Amino acid sequence: MPKLIQNLQDLIALPSISSSNPALDTSNRPVIDLLAERLADLGFAIEIQTVTDSSANGAHTTAGKYNLIATLGTGSGGLVLAGHTDTVPYDEGKWQSDPFTLSDRDNRFYGLGTTDMKGFFAVALEAIESFCQTLGDSRKLKQPLIVIATADEETSMAGAKALVAADTQQARYAVIGEPTGLQPVRMHKGVMMESITLEGRSGHSSNPALGNSALDAMHKVIAELMALRESWGKKYQNPAFEVILPTLNLASIHGGDATNRICQHCELRFDVRLLPGMQNDDVRRSIKNRVASTLAGSHITANHSSLFDGVSAFLEPETSELVQFAEKLTGHSAISAGFATEAPYLQALGMQTIVMGPGSIDCAHQANEYLAQDQITPGIDLLKSLIQQYCL
Repeated sequence: MPKLIQNLQDLIALPSISSSNPALDTSNRPVIDLLAERLADLGFAIEIQTVTDSSANGAHTTAGKYNLIATLGTGSGGLVLAGHTDTVPYDEGKWQSDPFTLSDRDNRFYGLGTTDMKGFFAVALEAIESFCQTLGDSRKLKQPLIVIATADEETSMAGAKALVAADTQQARYAVIGEPTGLQPVRMHKGVMMESITLEGRSGHSSNPALGNSALDAMHKVIAELMALRESWGKKYQNPAFEVILPTLNLASIHGGDATNRICQHCELRFDVRLLPGMQNDDVRRSIKNRVASTLAGSHITANHSSLFDGVSAFLEPETSELVQFAEKLTGHSAISAGFATEAPYLQALGMQTIVMGPGSIDCAHQANEYLAQDQITPGIDLLKSLIQQYCL
């Protein structure tokens, strides 16, 4: 498939790294422009959406970040094929080949983003072109086929948030092509990343009465968070997940500035992985209430902030028409995933949504990322069947 290989090679060659470190972060516009050009050649109407991000200081434009919405056909239903154009940074020196040059070896295509998830776009382009050639005339489509390519999924979900904020044109069904080994995924956990900063009063360590230790207070806060985690585990369980409970990971703690000085400032960072049925805002509220109760009367102040606003837990009902059709096509029952995706955002636009694409998440976010070549032809056939079902 020389055209598919060329498309994959061209996509991999364009850096589109998403990082909270400005020194590593790059624009995704070249990838958006390439996809727009390829889809325009196939007759798609092209819309490029500037992405804005939300920060504590209000809305600001995220420099160089864009979404693509490409549409073929019209109607109130139809199918969205969606994915993100950004990649994570790469570990220089650990790759056996240039991460921006497609390498073909061992029946695999190696390169940054081959599986997560530029490979999906190459497969989708091949499936769409093959389908259009068979169709002969795009006017035969009874419902639209829409390709959505987003920005900054790996860091802020800013692209997906922009789609929701703009109430972007929606179809009735959406498939997000994250690497699932071509198995349909109908649920995944949510995630939020939080910080709690405590402020006390410094003083000479020889007399505890001279200060008010933020580190002592954080010890109590941590104990309360662990108790809250235990209570969630009793209330929420889902055997469809490998880890059947919600998790709270105490990731890092920093405080104090000298061993002979009472700690005035202490910060704890942690993440929470939520099961379907748990709401991010409810979890944050519970944490704040527990911390406030723990610190009552201590004269320690607590500041809460979100390091990452979070992604909601995702659940598409097993009775969903899209879930059932995907199970029939693949011969696999829909499964859960341990990683978060843009699925909740597309679902919020009113679409039945699943996650299903070529490749394995096990080799994403690491050196020598690859797309197994035996995933390509089945992936093309799968997308053509979906287009046939929901656009014709």
